[in-house]
Amino acid sequence: MLKQYQLRDFRLRLVVFVYTITILGILVIGSAKEEYQSQQVIGMVLGTIAMLAFALMDYRFMLRFYWLIYLLNMVFLVGVALIGTEVNGSKRWLDLGFLRFQPSELTKLLLILFFAKFFSKYRESISSLKTIIISGILLLIPLYLVKEQPDLSTTLTIAFVFCVLIFVGGLSYKIIGAVLAVLIPSAIIFINLIMQEGQQILDDYQFRRIMAWLNPAEYADDAYQQQNSIIAIGSGQLYGKGLYNNDISSVKNGNFIVEPQTDFIFAVTGEELGFIGCAAVIILLALIVMECLWIAKNSKEREGMIICCGFGGLIAFQSLVNISVATGLMPNTGLPLPFVSYGLTSLVMLYMGIGIVLNVGLQPKKY
Repeated sequence: MLKQYQLRDFRLRLVVFVYTITILGILVIGSAKEEYQSQQVIGMVLGTIAMLAFALMDYRFMLRFYWLIYLLNMVFLVGVALIGTEVNGSKRWLDLGFLRFQPSELTKLLLILFFAKFFSKYRESISSLKTIIISGILLLIPLYLVKEQPDLSTTLTIAFVFCVLIFVGGLSYKIIGAVLAVLIPSAIIFINLIMQEGQQILDDYQFRRIMAWLNPAEYADDAYQQQNSIIAIGSGQLYGKGLYNNDISSVKNGNFIVEPQTDFIFAVTGEELGFIGCAAVIILLALIVMECLWIAKNSKEREGMIICCGFGGLIAFQSLVNISVATGLMPNTGLPLPFVSYGLTSLVMLYMGIGIVLNVGLQPKKY
């Protein structure tokens, strides 16, 4: 379970990048909504404890219990469906009295661990119809439970990460080509269908978000968040207006963005730290992803490589979507910006994942 590791194999740079962007996020959260800053600090402390614990625990020992990991995830998700706490029309939280958390955030990491072991175990038959069907079923069950919360953005995130995992796991390029040949025209047909008036595929709020993105003038009530976000980022110019400023023309101070400490934290970053602050966030996230991929490249075991690629893909996807939403490049969704947005469950989950990645890095290939 615990092993002797070489200090020279510890990826200190990754830890520095993670702490730097987390501290930056804490500062921006405090400027956006001061009452949430102390809670994010607590999340960082708890995350640090989790990161150190997982960094020292042999990930291969954990993966011996991969079916238990899958069942634990199912217990959490079924628990949300049965006794979950509803907030703003969505039932995504489990309240245990002494602890309240969002299981769908943990699902991202738990499924990465499960499928890393699953695809490694069935590496030789990963392109067989049987393995693809079984893995598809194992994915669709938790995916359905997350979608019904409802949480479409997390559902799409998990689906994307699964694609990364099965690709890195060794899926045949012929199958990938065949899937793309079907998927691309199907996506075009799907987009045409959801654009029709009276469509029954998406919920009304999801349909209106897409239409607000395509035609903000006609759907002004639904587009105001993104429009104000774009204004906030642009108003920061090069250096920003400064943290904790009292500028009455500020989009943040005028409460023109709802919940700025979460989904639109990048807008606050742009307004108060300017282009330099936004660039720093993007560069730090890119460096964290690159570190994950570098550790994956040097992993001794296939499971470790899949874990690192999957976790790096998770951070990259969420970052891309969150920043694209804040800048108006994508329709409004509800994905947090990794390490920056407020959210204890999300932050602790990310630190746990970094801890596992660090442990993979402590067991590199020896030449």
